[in-house]
Amino acid sequence: MRRSTYIVMAVVLVLFLVSWLLKSLSLDGTSENYVLQGFLITFSAFLTLAVLSFLYKDNPFYKFAEHLFVGVSAAFWMCLGFWTTIVQNLIPRLSEGLARFFEVPPQPGEYNFFFYIPVILGILLLMRLAPKGGWISRWPLAFIVGTTAGLNFIRYLRSDFIKQISNTFVPLLGAQPHQWQGAGHFFSNIDLSASGQFVAMISNWVIFIGVFTGLIYFYFSKEHKGAFGAGSRVGIWILMLTFGASFGYTVMGRISLLVGRITFLFRDWLELIS
Repeated sequence: MRRSTYIVMAVVLVLFLVSWLLKSLSLDGTSENYVLQGFLITFSAFLTLAVLSFLYKDNPFYKFAEHLFVGVSAAFWMCLGFWTTIVQNLIPRLSEGLARFFEVPPQPGEYNFFFYIPVILGILLLMRLAPKGGWISRWPLAFIVGTTAGLNFIRYLRSDFIKQISNTFVPLLGAQPHQWQGAGHFFSNIDLSASGQFVAMISNWVIFIGVFTGLIYFYFSKEHKGAFGAGSRVGIWILMLTFGASFGYTVMGRISLLVGRITFLFRDWLELIS
């Protein structure tokens, strides 16, 4: 490492200690563990600034924060999976003695040989760590991937395919909770509010035209000319608006996270805002 790197790390360490001391003094009298609380707030601010330092360039502080986040997340989910899946769900169905050891209520009425299958598959999956037995882990991995793909295929077919198709079958005249009772009744009781029948009808027509023109754009058995081409161009605009709204929603979600971290730095750490 270069000499400048050591200097920067020493400066950051000194600033961290000074910030910890000042934050602990500001919290003195507010809580009993003000030293620990001051350390946690200062360390959180350090990790936030370390992640944001990647905007300048890749550096050791960003790598430290990245590796710490990945390691803590992996350890957290491993512990959560062990205590919720293995201890709470599997062990009570395998052995009454193990259930008493882990202090969970046994379920003797559900003892079944098939519960030993995931145990065997899990042990075989750990053979990935063996130098010469790595090939054994491919079999349980293939079983897990195939089973998960099959189960998720049915679930996604219902939620992302059938459900979305059924939601496009909307009434073009009249809309829930309003029913079409004729043009006279409609114009006599027209309501421009967001919950009115007129706005609901406009929304249903937008859905219908958007779905229909979008399907036209993806129909390649006919040349896109004339009225068919006009519908295809409308479909392109509908798709672009949909993708833009989805991208904007994602960006705004990330912006909200950034605002939260900036608020933490200026309010909880520096105490510049209330």
